[in-house]
Amino acid sequence: MPIPARIRIFCVIGLVVCGSAACNMVPHQTLRQSQLQSMQWYKQSQSLAANHQQLEQSLAAANQRLDNLSAERGQLHQKYINALNRRKDQPSPLSRETTRRFEELARKYPKFEFDPQTGVSKFHDDILFNSGSAEIKQEASPILREFAQILNDGDARRLNILVVGHTDDKPIVKQNTKSKHPTNWHLSTDRANSVVIALARSGLKENRMGAAGYSMYQPVTDNKNDAARKQNRRVEIFVLAPDAVVAGWDPNSSRR
Repeated sequence: MPIPARIRIFCVIGLVVCGSAACNMVPHQTLRQSQLQSMQWYKQSQSLAANHQQLEQSLAAANQRLDNLSAERGQLHQKYINALNRRKDQPSPLSRETTRRFEELARKYPKFEFDPQTGVSKFHDDILFNSGSAEIKQEASPILREFAQILNDGDARRLNILVVGHTDDKPIVKQNTKSKHPTNWHLSTDRANSVVIALARSGLKENRMGAAGYSMYQPVTDNKNDAARKQNRRVEIFVLAPDAVVAGWDPNSSRR
């Protein structure tokens, strides 16, 4: 049956109206979603900006602490240099008998050196340690035990010592070594500490000893080849007079 003209006109108008409503609703929802998303992004950016500012402040504070620590280490390092330089210019505090015994020890152990003028003893690292290690070799125990015995006899019992570790200029690269001694600073001080502990086990009182490390910065010769580097890898022991003050350490106070 044919549709009357009035009904056809009404249907067309209805479609147009419905179509217009649909067209009005979709853009409104999309705009609302865009506004919500923009607001979320804005809040996230504000939060990120605040976190970034906090990180910058924390980083600045950490860098300042590192600068302070580096400055303190530099000052302490210079104190030790000045103290040891003064010590090298002074005569040995050892008696003739003690000097003679250290000279005999040097003849007995070729890799151990002793300077009778200053009283400074020097251990080449391969007599005490394996490469990259701060653990004293078992075969080094006799010489350290005899060294302690000499310092525990006669007039030497009133003297103190400073044990100083040195390395060559090669950075530590082996992971096994790096995990225990991250830098040459660590290796030099760790080796000095090991010698102090070994001497304490051999009977030398701990309040008579001090330990320090110079890393690569006090070479006895240029690090031009392996032979030269071998000379720079060493542990030195400075014998100090009873009243010697080193880097603020007053030995008299340690005996109280």
